[in-house]
Amino acid sequence: MTGIGGGVELGAQAARSRALAVLRVRSRALAVALLPAAVAVILLAGGSTGHLVGGGWDAARWAVSVLALLVLAATAAVALVVARARPAVTPTVAVAEESAPDLYRMVRDLADRLDVPAPSAIALTPDCDSWLEDRTHPAHGPPPARDHDDLSDPVGPARRRSAAAPVLVIGSPFLWWMRVGELRAVLAPVVAGTGPAAHPDIAAARRFIRGLDAAVAATSTDGRGPLARAARGGIGGVSRLLLRGCRVHAAEMERGVAAAAAERAQAVDYGLRIVAQEQVGLAYAGWDRLLTRVALPAWRMGRWPSRLDVGVVAALTELSRRDRLAEGFASRLGERPACDLLEEPGLMDEAVSLLAARLFHGGPAETGPDWAPVGWEEYPEEVVDRAWRTDAARLHRVLDTLGVRRAAEDAAPGADGPTLSRVLDHLTTTPAEAPVPARDPAADADPDATPDPDATPGTAHHATPGTGTATPDDQATSDPQAATASDPSDPQAATTPGPQPLTTPDDQATTAPAAPGSADHSDDGNGTEDDDDDLAGTTPRGAALAAGLSAQLAREEARTQALASGTAPPPPGTTTGPAATGTALWDDRALPLLPLQPPRTGREILTAHITAMVCCAAMDTAGATPGLDWLDGPTLLVDGARRADLALHVRSLVETGDPAPLRAWLSDLGVRPEKPVRLV
Repeated sequence: MTGIGGGVELGAQAARSRALAVLRVRSRALAVALLPAAVAVILLAGGSTGHLVGGGWDAARWAVSVLALLVLAATAAVALVVARARPAVTPTVAVAEESAPDLYRMVRDLADRLDVPAPSAIALTPDCDSWLEDRTHPAHGPPPARDHDDLSDPVGPARRRSAAAPVLVIGSPFLWWMRVGELRAVLAPVVAGTGPAAHPDIAAARRFIRGLDAAVAATSTDGRGPLARAARGGIGGVSRLLLRGCRVHAAEMERGVAAAAAERAQAVDYGLRIVAQEQVGLAYAGWDRLLTRVALPAWRMGRWPSRLDVGVVAALTELSRRDRLAEGFASRLGERPACDLLEEPGLMDEAVSLLAARLFHGGPAETGPDWAPVGWEEYPEEVVDRAWRTDAARLHRVLDTLGVRRAAEDAAPGADGPTLSRVLDHLTTTPAEAPVPARDPAADADPDATPDPDATPGTAHHATPGTGTATPDDQATSDPQAATASDPSDPQAATTPGPQPLTTPDDQATTAPAAPGSADHSDDGNGTEDDDDDLAGTTPRGAALAAGLSAQLAREEARTQALASGTAPPPPGTTTGPAATGTALWDDRALPLLPLQPPRTGREILTAHITAMVCCAAMDTAGATPGLDWLDGPTLLVDGARRADLALHVRSLVETGDPAPLRAWLSDLGVRPEKPVRLV
């Protein structure tokens, strides 16, 4: 193994110098802690030799000795907490060597070519990134398999030692989308990082930083009494002070390590790595789209897709079919995929899919009646159909609470069931009614400003065309940039260049909700100024219906959380969610760690429920079927073809109360809105 010093690699030298700076901070802190003890020793020695005698020196000896004992006790307490605190570990799926011998062989061959130690183990993570993770801390020993399977350390106790190499964590989408050569090129700078990690100074500095970080996290929780809170506050304050002193040196040390790893990796597949980086960005965009538009609706319905990584390949293949810019991607599918390096890729995909559901949605660790896997073949019936009918049922329950008649006075017998006509008639605006006027921020800032003559009446200025509408083809959420774990200070070791939006010609540029059941909405029945701004430009009936739906969703979510925790539901108006639980945000047991559910506005909730009701009517009266679009999620199929033109007509009904465009669309498809639909 090549040494780090001697001027061979400038990045490694810089990393070592910064590591020594971190260790000097530790040494200075220890020297300050030992200073009172040194003074006490001098005073005691002076008294015993007869040089420092007298009443004043005796008092000083007692005072300094007591102070030294207190400081030493505090120092021992801080050192004990730093040494025993459990550093954070990324939830991963362990890959045993017998289940992926080809993958281990490739990584070891790559380490030999780079002349660095091979990683001690390999693990998969549901993220588009790869990194090295040190799991040599005693607290990271293998926990009971039934309790924390997903967080178990792949390193066995027999192989555990203080100088063990770090664990290589690989993003699972890379294995399924990339080819073997591309994966090897992408992993080269990551594996090269085991060389600097093996240097004693860098390893000691990293252990010190991780210990301080873990100590801060351990002392951030409330103590059981005033004394415990005071002790935690003191230890936490000292740890934060030391962290601030090491912050700059630690960041520069990691940059030096990344530079050294990149320098080593230049000799291995450098040209192929440039090409593979394009696939990294593409895989990230496809994974983000799959989670937010396809997986999230299923998670909300109590189903978790068991083949998420296969879905990434399908989504990116669909992109290559639609977008002429991606024509070259389909030809790559003829090469050997990196998932062939696994003995049983299906089982690994299922384990990673369950872990993704836990991290991003907070589902349980084991399957059950209310949390079952779903295959892509059953997705339209198990997820799409149930989601639409659940939304439609909620819409009619809220209409019942508002006192809306189920059937008109001249309706035919038997037409008193849940019909689409009931919704359309209720939201239709008469000439005597006018939409809620939209608030113009520019006009609020300048009372004398003249209105834009080209502006559309009744449309809020802050909403772009298409915003706040949802169709079965566009049930999406905002871009979850928190889903990545890349370190911006380590650009060489990280393989994710950053979020890259994925667009197709069929996109409607919407940010509509994906499925019912989300508690992350902005209206809990109390009403806020933001809610008023969101509903500006809608009809009074639409605003009232949106408020009722938001309140109903909040009650359902509170009831679900209460049943899951075994506590009574909170009273109406009580805040629920992470802010009210008192749980540490980044506790590795406080799932979901990275939620994908952005707040939904009242307009978006209303639009999603109306869209669901329209789709139910189309399925029950016109022979339409639910479908799955790999890029846009749930979709409505009419004669096997996707209908993506529903959003505009629903938006017209929500914003202006004009049902004519939607009724014309329904008539063209042969949908009979007066017929009752089947609900759940």
